[in-house]
Amino acid sequence: MNTNIITYLACICFIFLFGRIFIVPIKKVLKLVLNSLIGAFVIFLINLIGSSFGFHIGLNFFTSILIGLLGVPGAVVLIIVKLLIG
Repeated sequence: MNTNIITYLACICFIFLFGRIFIVPIKKVLKLVLNSLIGAFVIFLINLIGSSFGFHIGLNFFTSILIGLLGVPGAVVLIIVKLLIG
């Protein structure tokens, strides 16, 4: 009887530790994916507005991740780089 209780407690502790180890990185990855999708939408809006001025930023994985990581400053960086490079 006592070994069953110890086994159940050990399993509960293992599940708790397993969840703590793997849930935090999954949340960070999901946040990065969500921010990257928002970044892709921001690039789309920049291209939509900039099309009347002949301004275009390529929508690819790296630009989307950059805006996803940095947010609005990332968009500003892309615009400045595009204006400097041409």
